[in-house]
Amino acid sequence: MAWFQLVRFKVSWTAILTLAHFTYLLVGATIFQILEREAESNNRNHFQLEKLHFLANYTCLDGPALEKFVQVILDAWEKGVNPSGNSTNPSNWDFSSSFFFAGTVVTTIGYGNLSPSTVSGQVFCVFYALCGIPLNLAFLKQLGKCLTVHLGRLKRGMVSVVPHKTVEALAVSLFFITGSLLFLVIPPLLFSYVEGWSFGEGFYFTFITLSTIGFGDYVVGTDPGKEYISLYRSLAGIWIIFALAWLALILNMGARTMEHAIGLTHPGFKKQKEEEDVSSGTIEDTSKM
Repeated sequence: MAWFQLVRFKVSWTAILTLAHFTYLLVGATIFQILEREAESNNRNHFQLEKLHFLANYTCLDGPALEKFVQVILDAWEKGVNPSGNSTNPSNWDFSSSFFFAGTVVTTIGYGNLSPSTVSGQVFCVFYALCGIPLNLAFLKQLGKCLTVHLGRLKRGMVSVVPHKTVEALAVSLFFITGSLLFLVIPPLLFSYVEGWSFGEGFYFTFITLSTIGFGDYVVGTDPGKEYISLYRSLAGIWIIFALAWLALILNMGARTMEHAIGLTHPGFKKQKEEEDVSSGTIEDTSKM
């Protein structure tokens, strides 16, 4: 029994996280395949039928001509030109849209619906991201520290009024609820109203954006049939920055809570993780503080 306990606690914390991470990826891949593959096949078949119907109705076109036109549409879409509407569509590179794009670059969201098409723009984007991503990380880290300070003040203020351990948990809950309303509930309502989405679609866009996944299937301010205020996308970019700092703090708190829970049930893991952190230099010397 003692040998079993020794072996169990000798398992590397890094190895456990690696195994859990790849297992999570494998499970996700399997479920996504089950959920989406049939729908993809149906959509592909529907598209092919629509092309056949189009050729049947417009006999002046043949198959190769239609395929060439479809390729023109795809090329336009890849260059950020919406094929629907006409040449009077709003520019993708006005200041508001460019500001929004710059934000998606430094935050690594990268929706993919818009990218530089000129060589000079592509070269600038590389160096802009190279310098901007570290700057953004530093900014988010500092912003997270400011939020942590305010959270600490909220805790101390509530404890001074009602000195009880549960008050600290209440302060964290209040911080979480307030941030959720400001960054995860109210924005989807606004996006749904402006873009004509359902709340579910607005919330989906919000979370995919703030998690920096950025699929690009939903992007604000891209509908050519709508008239947006000039600062709409710029305000969306500012929302992204502050919401990312809040979400990063929440996710960090969640990770620490998970590690604490595992440490309570398996004390050996907690000690081993501290040893690994010390050996990798992630724990600062508290005597200097």
